Amino acid sequence: MQKSAFQGNILRLIRNEIDYELDHSPPLQPPSSFGPFTIDERPGEQWISLRRRFGEKEEIKIEATMFDKSVPTSKSTRTEPEYILHITFIVNISKVGSNEALEIMCSAWPNTIEISKLCLRKSDKSSPSAYGGPEFEELDDSLQDALYQFLEERGISDDFAVLLHQYMKNKGKCEYVRWMESVKSYVEQK
Repeated sequence: MQKSAFQGNILRLIRNEIDYELDHSPPLQPPSSFGPFTIDERPGEQWISLRRRFGEKEEIKIEATMFDKSVPTSKSTRTEPEYILHITFIVNISKVGSNEALEIMCSAWPNTIEISKLCLRKSDKSSPSAYGGPEFEELDDSLQDALYQFLEERGISDDFAVLLHQYMKNKGKCEYVRWMESVKSYVEQK
C-alpha cells in the first residue's frame, strides 16, 4: 500500500526540519561535567541533575529544568517582543550521616542567580504541612547576602547561571531534534 500524499508531505516536512536544525545550528555533544559538578543528562527529559562533593562532609545535588518561563525585556516592542529566559533549579545540600538536607530553590536568569526559598528537609520526607520557613526576601538582608556567599563557595554563582543557560539552550536543541525523530518514526510506521 502506498503512503498517502498527506503522510508523504508530513514526512518530507519533518525531514526538512531535522536537516535544517542539524545543518544550521547543530546541537553540541553535552559535557559530562560542569565546573566541579558531574552531570546526569537525562536524554528525553526536561531536567538534568548535577552532583558534587564539597569538603569532606557535604553532598550537593542540583536538579535543574530546561527553560520554564520567560519575561519580556524593556527592549520589547508590540511587534518584536524580546524575552529573558528563566530556569528553575533546586540545590539540595546534605551532610554525611545526617538525616536532614538544606534545600534552596533558585532561579537562573541569563547572567545571575536568585534565591527564592530556603528550607530544611528531613530524609523521611516530613509532612507537606510542616513549616518550611519564610520567603527568602523576608529574611534579613545580611542573612540573604551570606546565603548567596554560601552558594558561591560551593560553585553556585552568577557564572553558574551563565553556564546553565548555555547548557540548557543546547539541551533544548538536542531534545527538539530527538522529538522530531520520534515523530518521524511514528509517522513512518505502518
